[in-house]
Amino acid sequence: MDAAAQGNILTSLLPLIVLFAIFYFLVIRPQQKQAKQHKEMVASLKKGDKIVTTGGLIAEVIKPEEKFIKIKLNDETIVKLASDYVARKIEDEA
Repeated sequence: MDAAAQGNILTSLLPLIVLFAIFYFLVIRPQQKQAKQHKEMVASLKKGDKIVTTGGLIAEVIKPEEKFIKIKLNDETIVKLASDYVARKIEDEA
């Protein structure tokens, strides 16, 4: 291959490289950052924290475990929830 052919290949691949870079910074990187924040939030849950599940239930954490979290829905109902289904933690407004 001569220098002209190598330059031609580079100029044809350049738009694909630019598109991948844009896609990475606009989609992949923010998604990874959000997943990391969610994992840290779930790991920091402790007894008494109030959470919202992905199903929209508001519950109180009774006992965080490795893959599940025991939550209290009301005074009588205690269930196990997979930690992936915790949408967010409710911060105290006080």
